[in-house]
Amino acid sequence: MATMRAIAIQGSKGPATAMYVTDIARPVPIPGQVLVKIRAFGLNRMDILQREGLYPLPSYAPETMGVEFSGVIEQLGDEATAMESGFKCGDEVFGLAYGGAYAEYIVVSTKTLFHKPAQLSWEEAAGIPETWMTATQALLLIGEFQSGQSVLWHAGASSVSIAGIQLAKARGASAIYATAGSPEKIHFLEQELGVTKAFNYKTDKWAAELQKLTTGVNLVVDFIGAPYFQNNLDIAARDGRIILLGLMGGAKLPEGVNIAPLLYKRLRLEASGLRSRDLEYQKTLRDMLVDYALPKFCDRSFKVHIEKVFQFEDIVEAHQLLEKNQTKGKIICMIGSQ
Repeated sequence: MATMRAIAIQGSKGPATAMYVTDIARPVPIPGQVLVKIRAFGLNRMDILQREGLYPLPSYAPETMGVEFSGVIEQLGDEATAMESGFKCGDEVFGLAYGGAYAEYIVVSTKTLFHKPAQLSWEEAAGIPETWMTATQALLLIGEFQSGQSVLWHAGASSVSIAGIQLAKARGASAIYATAGSPEKIHFLEQELGVTKAFNYKTDKWAAELQKLTTGVNLVVDFIGAPYFQNNLDIAARDGRIILLGLMGGAKLPEGVNIAPLLYKRLRLEASGLRSRDLEYQKTLRDMLVDYALPKFCDRSFKVHIEKVFQFEDIVEAHQLLEKNQTKGKIICMIGSQ
């Protein structure tokens, strides 16, 4: 039986220091899948939750963490399906998986696989799938964002929001707002990403400020949850949309929340996730990115912001950095000598 190195967790769950490198069975692709030798993989906040035993994994997800990667196709599950999808052995690719990217090899459906342009490094390509597909889902597929509208991205320096800000600018947003938790992140958002206004949620009353600046925000993308619920209702424009993608601040609403704005402003509130979606849904997002974003990555009008690159063996240090909530962009791990 062929084996590979992968990241495992002592006792199946625990702190970052519980992770270690071990040997496990190398997966075998079935029809519709390919086997990819991984060169790089991206870290995401869901990885921390999964490591701690707090993430509701889909039943079909492997135990090994990691949902986005870049690498080279080494084996086809069946040649006919792969060729029909435009993939062959030796292709440089990146893609989204339900899990398993913290390893030397991964099996993945061709429906969530991208051809890697030569203009993108392995590190950049590995930082695209989960991040940019989630941002596309929130802004375009669910949010139906249109030119001339305004948007607020909470957790503005997160990788998803960084992607979403770029997508919104390209879409012709009239104004882009963001929240973040440090002066360095505020400077990054305003000076490097060019948002209209960023608010430090630790020192600014962002909802009151937005009510002064606007008559309402058309689309709010929120990762925080309960602490922001009332303010999101208050600053949303009539017929606005609020997309909930996370519960970093908690799930239980405080006493006294007034949901009247949902009714009198005709607001639409929708929660969503990507990992629990079926392959056809994910393929729709893949196709949207291929058509809309991939050319912009190639001409560098879209950028993958990378905070730091680690080696595979330094996964503990990588997770510890992610847990600090101080990053502006992706954390990437490389496998092998590059």
